[in-house]
Amino acid sequence: MSTPVQQTSPRPPGTRPSAAALASARQRRDRDGSRAGSSSGRSAEHAFLRFQAGVGNRTATAAVQRVRSGTMERAPESPVSSRPGTPDSFVTAVSGRSGSSDSFVTAESAGSGSSDSFVTAREPEPEAAATARSADDLVKRAAEMLDRFKKNLDPADNLAKGAQTPTSAGLGQAATVSGDGALKHDAAAAGTSAGTWNLLTEVTGVVVNAYDSLKNMKDARKKRSGAGHHTASRKAKVKGADAVVGTASSGGYGAAVAKESTKLNGVADAATAATAAEVSGIFSAVTGLWKGARAAGKVGGATRKYRRIKQLGDPGAVHADLLARLRDASDQAEQRVDAAFARLNAIREAGQGRPPREWYPAAEAAFDAMREEYERASAATAAYRRAAQDMEDLSGTQKYAKKKQLTKIGKETVGGVVGEPAKAAGGIVAAVTAAGVLGSNPGGWIAAAVGAGLILGVAGYKAGRAATKRYEEVRHPERWAPEGEEPAVGASRGDSLKHALKIWKKVSKGERQAMARKIYRLAAGPGIQGSTDTTPEIRQSARELLVALKAGPAQHKLDPDAWAASLDDPEKSAGWIKEIAEQLASG
Repeated sequence: MSTPVQQTSPRPPGTRPSAAALASARQRRDRDGSRAGSSSGRSAEHAFLRFQAGVGNRTATAAVQRVRSGTMERAPESPVSSRPGTPDSFVTAVSGRSGSSDSFVTAESAGSGSSDSFVTAREPEPEAAATARSADDLVKRAAEMLDRFKKNLDPADNLAKGAQTPTSAGLGQAATVSGDGALKHDAAAAGTSAGTWNLLTEVTGVVVNAYDSLKNMKDARKKRSGAGHHTASRKAKVKGADAVVGTASSGGYGAAVAKESTKLNGVADAATAATAAEVSGIFSAVTGLWKGARAAGKVGGATRKYRRIKQLGDPGAVHADLLARLRDASDQAEQRVDAAFARLNAIREAGQGRPPREWYPAAEAAFDAMREEYERASAATAAYRRAAQDMEDLSGTQKYAKKKQLTKIGKETVGGVVGEPAKAAGGIVAAVTAAGVLGSNPGGWIAAAVGAGLILGVAGYKAGRAATKRYEEVRHPERWAPEGEEPAVGASRGDSLKHALKIWKKVSKGERQAMARKIYRLAAGPGIQGSTDTTPEIRQSARELLVALKAGPAQHKLDPDAWAASLDDPEKSAGWIKEIAEQLASG
């Protein structure tokens, strides 16, 4: 026979069990481990399990925690109303599922009675927050995949813009002059495929740039000031402008596809063909002029930044007096050490043949004086060597910053200021001459071909430089490794070549990042590791370099004192290094 369940004395409705009664119940449960508890406990457990099965583990946990916190907030002596016929306390035995991630904390004396009160206490907020986070993660992953997809399209897109499109236009012009229908059809097919590829790449870029712009805009609003705010705000503006220009370019490529399709399908209506050619030419002209104007603006910004850096002067000349003063101090300290050593030797020589008690105290004092002078000389020599090294680093970073701006000026001038307007000129000629006259006037496609060739050359240069940097990053990681950090083991030549071909990868440990770390170390305050011994004069020069790079208090929306304090904050070091690296690359 089964052991009868021990009955408990009934309590008046509306009362709560005493602490002694609860302790006695726990002791009985501990003694009788094989028992599941009283019948009311089992019914409460069953009710909870049914509730859990209906609403899910997460919501059930939130409900128990909510009721539990509400019970703890009540005064102990306040009565808890309960409906007749329901348990006064909700004691769950679900915690017996040891080791399970679904186990729940026993919520004793919940005081709200039946299980339907728990249904009322459901909290959808955690599930809603988790759903929102999941949606954000999905959007982020989708944007990353699109960005990778777009970068994989770029090489073929550049070839289509710079080679296939001009070649197709030239063949089409030759076919028109010679009346070769087959050649004209093939040229139109090649132009259609090139335009379609360009359109796909441009639309993907518009989506990626729009997402990056919104994301950085949100980050800028969240941070409001400082290096992180400026980095995000600048990226939001640049990516937003790229998205707008990309939208216009998408329209131009769509019009180009329509123009080539009229030739491919053999549209007999001359007016339709002329209209398609005119629309395509107008779009090409507008987007080319727009891109050329943006490139001119970037050239202007890089030129102004180059001039500001150049006005700082060569650090060796600016701080020649500082270095000379520290060198003199080091030399004088060395002379004092020699003099102290000479005094010690003189005392020892004078004491020869005399009892030690007569000359030893003087020799000991002379030795202590020589030791003090030696310590001072060591400090002075270290200060001079540190200043000389800092001055060399500052000079190197300034030269690198000027070189980056000159490189940017060259790339934007060739590919943007010259190349894009040349393409625009081709579009203007195409729009003016329309379809028919264009066959006897090759000026349009020749101008467009020249512009496309310049743009392709710049794109090839950028791609080659990026591949070289990716190769060096894994092949020779010790070149630009952070100070005090053990560099990774260099990869083999084959693995390095494979990494160099990953065009979607960004260089994270290259020369630019190393220069950014040097500038930050020189400009940071004494609270940053590695910046304690920097002289105030060199630190001030490094901060002037930051202002010249457009990373000063005005750009960060901070007063000078707060800006300087942010440089001395270890928690903001990573943001500062990222900001400096971005400003070295931008105009």
